[in-house]
Amino acid sequence: MDDPLGWLDTTAEARRAAGLRRVLSPRDVVEPLVDLASNDYLGLARDPRVVEGAVAATRTWGAGSTGSRLVTGSTRLHADLEESLADLVGAPAALVFSSGYTANLGAVTALSGRGAVVVSDVAAHASLVDAARLSRARVAVTRCSRPADVDAVLADAGEGRRLVVTDGVDSVDGGLAPLTELHAVCRARGAILLVDDAHGLGVRGPGGAGLVAEAGLAGEPDVVTTVTLSKSLGSQGGAVLGSPTVIAHLVDAARSFIFDTGLAPACVGAALAALEVLRLEPDRVGALHRAAAAVAASARAAAPGLGVADPTAAMVPVVLGEPDLAVAARDACAAAGLRAGCFRPPSVPEGTSRLRLTARADLTADDLALVDRVLHDVLGPIVGGSRSSGAVPGVAS
Repeated sequence: MDDPLGWLDTTAEARRAAGLRRVLSPRDVVEPLVDLASNDYLGLARDPRVVEGAVAATRTWGAGSTGSRLVTGSTRLHADLEESLADLVGAPAALVFSSGYTANLGAVTALSGRGAVVVSDVAAHASLVDAARLSRARVAVTRCSRPADVDAVLADAGEGRRLVVTDGVDSVDGGLAPLTELHAVCRARGAILLVDDAHGLGVRGPGGAGLVAEAGLAGEPDVVTTVTLSKSLGSQGGAVLGSPTVIAHLVDAARSFIFDTGLAPACVGAALAALEVLRLEPDRVGALHRAAAAVAASARAAAPGLGVADPTAAMVPVVLGEPDLAVAARDACAAAGLRAGCFRPPSVPEGTSRLRLTARADLTADDLALVDRVLHDVLGPIVGGSRSSGAVPGVAS
């Protein structure tokens, strides 16, 4: 009989040949690398105040939440976090989930379902894509960056319930969704607008309130926002923000909320502490943008032919083309003391494999000097002729 798992080896070999094989690389506690690969945008994951928030919550409430939120998993700490998040973003209410992924799953599936249509952006995050597939609604994929395209889809939709889902800040290139225009289309067509603001919270808007707040839409009853606690807030978990009616419905209907264990107290305490740091030090948002501008300037100077744009969020994408070249460039950066993110298909379209350099608010002048030096050493040869060969000098591809 055929080996029922034999196809896994064949698939793995095909991925390897295409330069798409992935491996886990555990970090050490202390590493001699400047990190431009993480999502710790405000540099709070190791901030002593945030760490102490996690420790204090663990000592008070224990290591786990002990159950689902509807049984024993809701603590006073969870309620405090929901109030603090809603206050920052400017939304009437919030509901904390165990991750940003489960927040999107819960919100999209509970707000759509059979007999509904979900209009999803072509570049939506995987959690939004999976949620739309699980919703059992009809899914229409279009470019939410072009509100007229969304309007055309909604105009032809026969469904009474309509949900438009998009990332606020694109997780790969940092592009900003035209939320004001999208909301106008949604309101005119009777649709709910759901914005995943995972990469906007702590990065855009007044005091880091996010892109939805920046667009003046945070308190609108037909706008729902999802966020993660694992990026700017340096913790873990997710949340949905919206009207009290929406939040009450999610408590009743969001399966990834009802049947999931509540977020661990340590994560809740860390996120609360991070929100307090952000309140006390709002210039961390400005420091992040200054660092991103410096990283982009270094990348442009090192490789002017790659068309590195001015950043609108934390990430600076450097498109290199083929997967092997992006991996080789990442490895060359690491060998020189710089950790860079490497994005390949299916995370990005074919032919657009890239480095994603992610700035942080706590990067020092010395850090940025090293970034500048490494990018010149690695990217310069690519523009100078190595791009077509798919190799970076000194690094095996």
